[in-house]
Amino acid sequence: MPLSRRCLLKVAAAAASPFVLPARVWSAESKPNSRLTMGFVGMGTQNRYLLGGFLGQPSVQVLAVCDVDTTRREASKKRVDEYYAERGAGGGQCAAYNDFRELIDRKDIDAVCIATPDHWHAIITLAALEAGKDVYCEKPLTHNIHEAVALIRAVDAHRRVLQTGSMQRSSKEFRVACELVQNGAIGKVQRVECAFGDPGIPCDLPEEPMEPGLDWNLWIGPAPMRPYNSVLSPRGVHNHFPNWRAYREFGGGMVTDWGAHHLDIAQWGLGMDASGPVEILPPEKPGAKRGAKLVYANGVVVEHKDGFGVHFFGTEGEIQVNRGRFTFQRDGQWIASFIGDREEDKKTSCAAEVQKAERAFLKDAKIKLYESRNHLGNFLDCVASREKPITSEQVGGRSAICCHLMNLAYYHHQKLKWDPAKFEFVGGTGDPKWLTRDYRSPWKV
Repeated sequence: MPLSRRCLLKVAAAAASPFVLPARVWSAESKPNSRLTMGFVGMGTQNRYLLGGFLGQPSVQVLAVCDVDTTRREASKKRVDEYYAERGAGGGQCAAYNDFRELIDRKDIDAVCIATPDHWHAIITLAALEAGKDVYCEKPLTHNIHEAVALIRAVDAHRRVLQTGSMQRSSKEFRVACELVQNGAIGKVQRVECAFGDPGIPCDLPEEPMEPGLDWNLWIGPAPMRPYNSVLSPRGVHNHFPNWRAYREFGGGMVTDWGAHHLDIAQWGLGMDASGPVEILPPEKPGAKRGAKLVYANGVVVEHKDGFGVHFFGTEGEIQVNRGRFTFQRDGQWIASFIGDREEDKKTSCAAEVQKAERAFLKDAKIKLYESRNHLGNFLDCVASREKPITSEQVGGRSAICCHLMNLAYYHHQKLKWDPAKFEFVGGTGDPKWLTRDYRSPWKV
């Protein structure tokens, strides 16, 4: 079943085609045959979590799962079948596929949830979009910048809905932090520090014997073929996040892993969702794993450092935010503070401190950011309304581009100038080859 990469060639035709919404009634009382039907690709730890979340939605019916590991695939099928059987909705009807193309080829599947390793995200997402399916895809949305641009263009061309799994935007502490920043609560923003781990490294793992039941050729897909190693794809059902993400062939290190979360929040707070940095500075010393900087047209610098998570510095104050942690000080006075491990934190909570800051500084705020209280629910709502979700392809794609640009500064140790409107290097800097990768045949974006 060769996969055609016609997406970019069909943009104009798809944009001119009539758009017809599915004839479905989206409600908690939906009958089984009127639910949003979903398929899931990549049944590792993250997609098992997502599968549980979507199974719990009355408007969703799961029809299929896909994984190149037989054990994970069959375990997920069993879970879905048992879930519906226990609720009197029948069992044994969830299909299980080794090849994602078979799942996407099904006309009765409306939406696809993708949580494969990063190097597969764009190819599977583009195939789903071409097939007329809405997509929930994990972060970082793509493996490289070329893929991000392709997805940004393809979603609108095919008139689909895409949600990126950057769930922090659906948590109140992050939204309030960014609202405070955008409404001038810390004065004029001067710089932002984001804390996450190392950039990606070339894969040098030794060969290990592989047990039957894993389609290694399909796991590798568009990446260069290499011998099996369990670090990349531990066999069977496991409860950790495999370290394929550390290697450039498959991910981008923690710069694209946690960076896709924290740089996304920096973009949000700076109001740069439709844009991005114009200059990328490498660390001072070659080989350094911290110190790369994104510079925006207004002079604000976002620097990769060790620290709190996301730390906004302004002329009149500072805001720090991470999951379940929040601090806000203005003019040298603490307005709100919750770290979680201090004695004074026992008397309060993150939610209480966030609410304190919100009541004091956002009661009459001129800027109100997109509010989502449930990331999966927001995706389902937008599938019904055809509106953009909170981490649409524009948001997820541009945040991924920030991560990739930062990694390029580490990989090549060069100053880069970037045009965020044209998605290209300018000023004689960079190399267009860095925007993409060499795809192993027959895969291509």
